[in-house]
Amino acid sequence: MSYTFEILGVSSVLHFFNYQQEVLHQKKQTGVEYLGSYKCTLDDLIKSVESVPPKRGWNLDQVVDSVVNFWMNNTDSIYHWKRRLEDAGNQNLLISRLADYTSLKTEFERLLEQ
Repeated sequence: MSYTFEILGVSSVLHFFNYQQEVLHQKKQTGVEYLGSYKCTLDDLIKSVESVPPKRGWNLDQVVDSVVNFWMNNTDSIYHWKRRLEDAGNQNLLISRLADYTSLKTEFERLLEQ
């Protein structure tokens, strides 16, 4: 299975928590995870993906590889989001998305139908 990882933006902790609670109550299983991190470092991003529940059946080594590949190939984006996170203050998180390609495609198609 192939995975994709990307940084989406910065959000307040409360807003991200509320979003995660809404997703939890919907009880729909998708192959897409939205993750939060207080720091924009490779180590912190890897720690955030290691928190994905093992019930997904994802290959953790491949997931971590996708984060490392993102980190190595998107330095401009990383520096941009690192600055935005620092500007936002300590009550905010860096939000990223981790998904398998099939599930991400399905989620995009579902969004376009709405």
